[in-house]
Amino acid sequence: MKELRKKRKYTKRLSTVPSDVQIAGSHYKDMPIQPAEFSQRNGLSFLAGCVVKRVSRCEKKNDGSDFLVDLTKAKHEIDLIIEFKSKK
Repeated sequence: MKELRKKRKYTKRLSTVPSDVQIAGSHYKDMPIQPAEFSQRNGLSFLAGCVVKRVSRCEKKNDGSDFLVDLTKAKHEIDLIIEFKSKK
């Protein structure tokens, strides 16, 4: 068990649960519900979860400087969802 704890260098407190940790920035920690929890609790697909993540952080991450990057990626992921759903 001690070996496992030594490998968790990203956590400052070993008693912290993963959902309480953000590796870089605070753009998720400042939200009332984090995108990962929202996606999990609502049974979203991987791509739909990515869209939620990108849209919810686009104005917060790096002081909003990645706004268009995140929205462009979200748009691409939505296009992928449409493509994959259209093939069924």
